[in-house]
Amino acid sequence: MLKSMRQNAKYFYVLFFIVILSFIFWGVGRVGDSGKGGVVAEVGQYKITAEDYWRTYDRTFKFYRDLYKEKFDEDMQNKLNLKEAVLNSLIDSRVMLIAAKQNGITVSDEELNDAIRNEPAFMQNGAFSSEVYKNRLRLMRLTPEAYEAARRQELIIEKMSRLVTESVEVPEDELSKVSADEQTMKAIREAMKKETVNNALKAYVEGLKKEMKIKVNSDLVS
Repeated sequence: MLKSMRQNAKYFYVLFFIVILSFIFWGVGRVGDSGKGGVVAEVGQYKITAEDYWRTYDRTFKFYRDLYKEKFDEDMQNKLNLKEAVLNSLIDSRVMLIAAKQNGITVSDEELNDAIRNEPAFMQNGAFSSEVYKNRLRLMRLTPEAYEAARRQELIIEKMSRLVTESVEVPEDELSKVSADEQTMKAIREAMKKETVNNALKAYVEGLKKEMKIKVNSDLVS
């Protein structure tokens, strides 16, 4: 039971996390910007270029390959259907940005600075280092302005996700049917909470997508 719940819940979150993380490295496109290889999808004012898509797909592919190693064979790749899953997650992330704007969700300069200063990658001897920060961005070929704009969007999506799921509760009636020791029950409760939160977020995003103008050119990723 626990294994099944974890499998059902994890893929949406993993892909969503990878897509959000990708914002830090190349930002979020807008309709009208020029992009290499054409536009895969348009979601309101945002666009997803083929370049955006393939970079995210590559990151996702490497994540699962490193996670499953030799088990990540062609059969598993087909079951995961990564190409379609990555495209859907990219679209979902843009939907969340639009929803955040409509709900007045913002990230202040103070919140952004706190997130950056508490990022382990920018620390030296347990404290934020301006020099390490600048060097890291230089290695990623990013200006501080570009990084901070993308990081702000990442934080906005995180805020919006919490707003949608903060009232989600574990279905106690289902939990009462399980008999196990304390440690196992704790693990089951956590898995059920994740699954419930996952389903709530997915349902919210799917509902929004029905109300938005979305154009998809799936031929570019086939």
